[in-house]
Amino acid sequence: MSSSKHDHTTAGSLNSLLEWNLEQWQQACPSIQEIEIPDKHFLYRQGESCAGFFWIKAGIVKLTYLTAQGNELTLTLLQSGDVIGQLQHGCANPAMEESAQALGKVLFYRIEYEDFKKLIYRWPEWSWSVFKAMSNRQQQIERKLRTILTQPVDKRVIATLLELAQLFGTRCSHGYSLEIFLTQQELADLVGASRSVVSTIMNEFRNRGILNYTREQICINDAALINAQLLD
Repeated sequence: MSSSKHDHTTAGSLNSLLEWNLEQWQQACPSIQEIEIPDKHFLYRQGESCAGFFWIKAGIVKLTYLTAQGNELTLTLLQSGDVIGQLQHGCANPAMEESAQALGKVLFYRIEYEDFKKLIYRWPEWSWSVFKAMSNRQQQIERKLRTILTQPVDKRVIATLLELAQLFGTRCSHGYSLEIFLTQQELADLVGASRSVVSTIMNEFRNRGILNYTREQICINDAALINAQLLD
């Protein structure tokens, strides 16, 4: 498994920096709001005007893109410490290029664009952590695109499950137990394949003892998945 502990470290440092300096930040940046939304609610929708940034404090956010044909593509999953928003500010209220939806309850900070700039200028250590987090996310999306373009669906399922285990898994007797549950449609969206094909592959992996899943949980044998990934 490729290391993603760096992502966790970056996210943790961002949250620690915010909590450590929150009072100072609220004085310097009065637009900072702490907001909680329930499962399936949106931080923002594709096409909406939004000049703010969103800093995830707790929970998981799904970024999706709706094509002109009406197909929803899942770009990535975000977690505590991730920051999303528009760095380009060519107009007063830029339209968002994707939607951000809560998977389970999500707690986040919303910061208006001008105040976000103040944070960047005032706390260089924090700004470096923000750029690292954004760079990590961009690399993750680029890896996903390369995998979709170059790998068969079963390899894409394996790569996606391993990445989910790194980001959202906790150790269990079989390997990793995912702290989130994704429907097969949501998993298929992440893989970039149809639900029926992904369902067939998941059932095959379960029969081979590579993973197990119920309606509430996915348990991943990461060692077996890695071996399957290496097979031709």
